Amino acid sequence: MTRIAALALAALAALVTSPSHAQYPQHPIKLYVPFPAGGAVDIVARIYAAKISEDLGKPVIVENKAGAGGIIATNETAKAAPDGYTLLLTTPNHTINPALNAAIPYNTEKDIAPVSIVAEVPEVLVSHPGAPFKDFKGFVAHAKANPGKLNYSSAGIGTLPHITFELLLRRMNIQVAHIPYRGAAPAMNDLLSGVVQLKLDTYATANQHVNAGKLHYLGIASRERSKLLPNVPTIAEQGLPGYEGILWIGLVAPGATPKPVIERLQAATAKAMRAPDVIDKLQKQGIEPVGGTTADFAALIARELPQWRDLVKSANIKVQ
Repeated sequence: MTRIAALALAALAALVTSPSHAQYPQHPIKLYVPFPAGGAVDIVARIYAAKISEDLGKPVIVENKAGAGGIIATNETAKAAPDGYTLLLTTPNHTINPALNAAIPYNTEKDIAPVSIVAEVPEVLVSHPGAPFKDFKGFVAHAKANPGKLNYSSAGIGTLPHITFELLLRRMNIQVAHIPYRGAAPAMNDLLSGVVQLKLDTYATANQHVNAGKLHYLGIASRERSKLLPNVPTIAEQGLPGYEGILWIGLVAPGATPKPVIERLQAATAKAMRAPDVIDKLQKQGIEPVGGTTADFAALIARELPQWRDLVKSANIKVQ
């Protein structure tokens, strides 16, 4: 057999035995959400899944698989066949968990492939009306004059609001005591009652309480001012350049998923996030659609992994 004939046979065999990525998808897709139904990630998942189903021509079925801060759902995704039929909407927990738990059962960088940042939810810094300050600069000044006397609540050790608040404290060189709770609801309840003075939370959760006069906005942890809160300055513009506290929601796949499948999913995501009906639904919930590139998402992950690892070490943060 000539070399040319052998190459031709090999190419033909590859066509026969390999799945046709050009025809992806050929059956329904499972989309894991690593949190219970009803939260911001679940809201995004259901709006997003319905929209990309139209473009892909096959149903995208949302499955809530909560537990261990997202580790359970991420492990299921990492161990799934890399064919594009098992996907995950992940969050900053994806880059925080390796810093908190060296024993996670997958390699964040090798076993999971980024596809696209689907949406973002910037955190807002809120305070109780009884706190001895009314704006961000007043908070910083009071904290510097009274180290360790103020406190803030979070939904638990290692959660995004905890990690990003600690980042803020270290950047501003101030001390504020952390009061962790078992979930977001009790953490908010104690802020509303004045047991704690401060909290980082989402717009969707905090805004109703601000409108009722029960909380004050001190700043928003986004890159630029939000269209929903144009009069609330960013924390970055109030003396902390580059500071961000953003709940990003990103689509990932098993690590060895073929590039054509990743590209198809990214294109469908970008298209979905540009749709006027999707933009309207998300922004009403305080969620900003993104639909970013795979390269941008990969760069974000590469940037956050060492950032959170260094912060967890310097702040001596340990999950109980």
